[in-house]
Amino acid sequence: MSHFVSHFFQIGDLSRLRAEKGKLYLEFLRVPAMSACVYVLPKGGTDPQKPHREDEMYYVIRGRARMQIGSDHAEVRAGSVIFVEAEREHRFYDIEEELEVLVFFAPAEQE
Repeated sequence: MSHFVSHFFQIGDLSRLRAEKGKLYLEFLRVPAMSACVYVLPKGGTDPQKPHREDEMYYVIRGRARMQIGSDHAEVRAGSVIFVEAEREHRFYDIEEELEVLVFFAPAEQE
């Protein structure tokens, strides 16, 4: 990302850009203290992510699934807010409706 930082974002715009790139995720913000992306998993899909070196916060925009964090399991749906500590095993599964989430990493996700 360039030295220019946007301050305002629209989920619809971010979702369209992510889809145009054909990726599961789109990073839209990166500053030293945090980074943020939109992440989408299809209905019946598999979550390929591995533990990260950063703490994470998820906000579910739409969809429905279950999530495992270590030995904890819970249903997640629009409005769910989820915290995952750095290096913790986690994944979405049983994705009943396409899942779209905002993901925040602190500090910024290492590439």
